[in-house]
Amino acid sequence: MNEFPRTTVGGVSVSRLIIGTNWFLGYSHTSKAKDNFIKSYQDRKRIAEIITTFFQYGVDTVMCPYSPLIADAVKDAQDRTGRKGILILTPLYDVMPNGSPFEPAEKVFDDCQKLGATFCFPHQAMTDVLIDRLHRNFRDLDKYTRMIRDRGMIPGLSTHMPESVQIADECGADVETYIQIYNAAGFLMQVEVDWIMRVIHQAKKPVITIKPLAAGRLMPVVGLGYVWNTIREQDMVTIGTTTPDEAREVIELSLDFIHHRLPDYELQETRSKSSIKSANKH
Repeated sequence: MNEFPRTTVGGVSVSRLIIGTNWFLGYSHTSKAKDNFIKSYQDRKRIAEIITTFFQYGVDTVMCPYSPLIADAVKDAQDRTGRKGILILTPLYDVMPNGSPFEPAEKVFDDCQKLGATFCFPHQAMTDVLIDRLHRNFRDLDKYTRMIRDRGMIPGLSTHMPESVQIADECGADVETYIQIYNAAGFLMQVEVDWIMRVIHQAKKPVITIKPLAAGRLMPVVGLGYVWNTIREQDMVTIGTTTPDEAREVIELSLDFIHHRLPDYELQETRSKSSIKSANKH
């Protein structure tokens, strides 16, 4: 079995494919009904089976919000494979001057440390509000990255704003990588895809791309083909899956694209394809 390629973030070796968790936790970006289905279907056992599949290929890096459920499933996968998982946590905490529904940053970072996080990237909802576009800097970001460092975790920048990567580089923000939405459909992206491609290639640190399939709006062969062929060797792709079969499919497709091979996999079938299928036999 091929071992998945790796890169380095903040001195830590991580797999270039990262296990996403929206399809474990019920964030479908589709509908409330789809969210409810995901939540009713996924449990610790099913999630652990998917993570185990990734671990077997050397994909050992997991991105998720603070979630004891995911942490427990990672432990199960570790026990089955003997491979240590690497946790990237993207927590929410209180950044508002007059308070918010979230807990104080100190407690949230303590909890992330106790859960075993190697990386702590405050969620986009926390970081993008700190961006000062006028003066090209971040308000208080250094305060939060210092808290993360003090707890032995590595800070990164989770963002949906393309200029935040540039501003972080310009002001020397203490982050080791950036999370950036990137997909061929432009889904949830604030500017056109080619602009984000340029931002990624000019970034001073490795970039973690997310939503390569536009939350299910792109076929895996299309979404992965685009992203893997337009990022740098140090950059990463995060993808969520619902079953072990889906995990294997996206891993093998990704390996094909990274090694510039035409994917040769079993296609899905419908009755309308019967004439194409019969012609291929001749």
